[in-house]
Amino acid sequence: MTNERDEQFRRYVRERRAELVRTARLLTAGDHHLAEDLVQATLTKLYVKWPRYRRASNPGGYVYRIMVNTLTDERRRPAAQRERPAAVLPDLAQAEPDVDRESVDELIAALRGLPPRMRAVVVFRYFHDLDVAATATALGCSQGTVKSQTARALELLRVSLVPVGTRP
Repeated sequence: MTNERDEQFRRYVRERRAELVRTARLLTAGDHHLAEDLVQATLTKLYVKWPRYRRASNPGGYVYRIMVNTLTDERRRPAAQRERPAAVLPDLAQAEPDVDRESVDELIAALRGLPPRMRAVVVFRYFHDLDVAATATALGCSQGTVKSQTARALELLRVSLVPVGTRP
């Protein structure tokens, strides 16, 4: 028999998983497999901390912070402890309809050029429309750090997204 907590969590996963995968793909600069692993690890940690999530003043920020911390932990693990790619990969999830694939690929490449924390600031500020305070809470840093990281990231993105022939 399932309890109310399990049902709440299932409902949350059904409603938010696609958004979490999109966020993870941006945070991992387009690495589909790492993004799926990141979402799974985030959801596992969220399930364990579900009562805290339910009491959080900013539940969305709480989940994003779990995701960023999980990604940071993964990057710190020695290469020998990471998973190895398989010879045959499973099918990728279907892309969203009506998406300009070339623009998405260009954006992912530009995001890949940003350091992970800077990339996280951009994703939370501009893809999730979080304000400075909510982004700072999600990343566990000051609002000033969010502002400075945003300014630096936008400048790097401006340079990398300008077509080569039009650069000054």
